[in-house]
Amino acid sequence: MTPAKSSARPERSWTTGTAPGSVPLLGHTLALWRRPLQFLASLPAHGDLVEVRLGPSRAYLACHPDLVRQVLLNPRVFDKGGVFDKARQLLGNSLSVSRGEDHRYQRRMIQPAFHTPRIAAYTAAVADDTRAAIGSWEPGRTLDISDTMHALLMRVAARTLFSTGIDEATIEEARHCLRIVSDGIYKRTMAPLGIMEKLPTPGNRRYDRANARLRQIVDEMIRERRNSGADHGDLLSTLLRAEHPETGKGLDDGEVLDQVVTFLVAGSETTASTLAFVFHLLGAHPEVEKRVHAEIDEVLEGRDPSFDDLPSLEYTRGVITESLRLYPPSWMAMRVTADETELGGRTVPAGTMILYSAQALHHNPELFSDPERFDPERWLGDRAKEVERGALLPFGAGSHKCIGDVLALTETALIVATIASRWRLRPVPGTALRPEPKATLEPGPLPMVCEPR
Repeated sequence: MTPAKSSARPERSWTTGTAPGSVPLLGHTLALWRRPLQFLASLPAHGDLVEVRLGPSRAYLACHPDLVRQVLLNPRVFDKGGVFDKARQLLGNSLSVSRGEDHRYQRRMIQPAFHTPRIAAYTAAVADDTRAAIGSWEPGRTLDISDTMHALLMRVAARTLFSTGIDEATIEEARHCLRIVSDGIYKRTMAPLGIMEKLPTPGNRRYDRANARLRQIVDEMIRERRNSGADHGDLLSTLLRAEHPETGKGLDDGEVLDQVVTFLVAGSETTASTLAFVFHLLGAHPEVEKRVHAEIDEVLEGRDPSFDDLPSLEYTRGVITESLRLYPPSWMAMRVTADETELGGRTVPAGTMILYSAQALHHNPELFSDPERFDPERWLGDRAKEVERGALLPFGAGSHKCIGDVLALTETALIVATIASRWRLRPVPGTALRPEPKATLEPGPLPMVCEPR
C-alpha cells in the first residue's frame, strides 16, 4: 500500500546562533541591564534561536514567530518560572503567574468578567473618568502625558474593579504604592541571585511598606463588599460570585485579593504607558494626527464616543496597534523547560530558560519592512494580511494570553477618541522619547502642551 501524502508544510531548517559580547562570569547580563531593548532587537540577526548567557546559566531567545508560538502554545513543556516566581511577591498565585490546572481553573472562573457585555458596561466608567480628567485642562498648559495617563488609568482601573466606595485620596495612594512595588519587582527580576532584596536597605523597606499598604487597601475593599453582599456589576462583584463550572467552588478572600492586585497592575500600568506612547506619536506625526482627527469627527459628529462607535474607528485602531508594535508593554518574558525537549532543531535540557521578546519580534526587518518607522497603515486592509502569523505579540498567546486584552484595547481606543475629539497635544520642543524597560515598557516623562481643537 502506498502511504498517503502528508499535507503538512515541510519541516523548516532552523538557524541557531550565539549572542555576541559575552563577558566572563556575567555573560550578557550587563547588556540586558544597560541597553536591553537594543540588545534584544539585535539578536534575530544571529539566528532563529539564539543562545544567551545569563551569568553562569545558558538561556535561549526564540526569535522566529513559529518558535515563539511553539513555546507559548505548549505550557506543559515550557512552564512558567524564573521571573514569575519573583512576581508572586506582588501578585500571589493569581491568573498571571499560576500554572497548570490551577491556571485553567482560575481562567474558567474569571473569564465571564471579560465577556463582551461586561466590557461594554465597564466603558461607561472609562468615558466618565476621561471626561472628568480632561475637564480641568487649559489651553497652553504643559502636562506630563505619561504621569497624566497613569493617574487616569489608575482611576479607571479602580472604578472598573470597585465601581463605588474608593475615594480619590485612596486611589492616589494605591497608585503611589503600585509604582514603587512594580519597580521593585523589576529590580528583583534583573538580580536573579536574590541577595540585594534580602538586605535592609531604604529601597527594600520602602518596597515592603508599599506592598503591604497596597494589599491592605484592596483587602479592606474586599471585606466590605463581601459583608454587604451587594452586586455592583463591577469586576470585584464578578470575582466574589465566581464559581467553578464543575465543582461550584468560589474564590476565597486571599485569592480574590491576588486577582484584584493583578488587575490593578495590568489595568493601569500597561494601558497608561500605551496611551502615553500613542499621544507622543500623534504629536510627532501631524499628518497621522490629522487623519485621526478627521476620522473621529466623521464618526462621532460632535458627540462623545461610546463602545458602539469603536468598530468604525479603523484608522485610530491602526494607530494603537502600531504603537503597540513599536513599544510593546510586555517587552520580554520567559518560560522554563519542564522536560528535555526540542526547539529550533536543538535539544534543550529540562530547567533551561527560554526567552521570548515582543521587542525583538516587532523590530525585526525580516518581519516588518522599515521596522523603526511609525506606519499605522500596516494594519489596514490587505497590508494587515501580509503580517506573518505570530509576528505581533503585545498580549502573549495561547492559554496564558492576557485575559484582559480586549478590555485594554477598548479602553485605549475610547480614551484616545475622547481626548482627540477635543484636544491636540504638542510635544515640548527638545523632548526626547527614552523608553524605560521595567516590569513593563514605560515612556518616561513626556511633557506635552494642550491645544484645544
